[in-house]
Amino acid sequence: MARMFRVLGFWTLAIALMAFAGDMYEFALLFFIQTAVFFLIGYLNFTERTYLLVFWGYMVLAFLGFTYWSVFEMGIPV
Repeated sequence: MARMFRVLGFWTLAIALMAFAGDMYEFALLFFIQTAVFFLIGYLNFTERTYLLVFWGYMVLAFLGFTYWSVFEMGIPV
């Protein structure tokens, strides 16, 4: 399971680099931070259960953040 967090780190790094190349600096910064966190967690050697709880916690926060942003910050299209 630790390897999967390193794989997540690799893919978030790829997304961050593409966003940086496309001049989306805030988006790239968000994914660079996620990359650092995923690599850090991937090398901490937690138990399988802890990795699953961390992943589900991340998913809940990500979906809540996405829902908040898309409903309250983006506004209604005209």
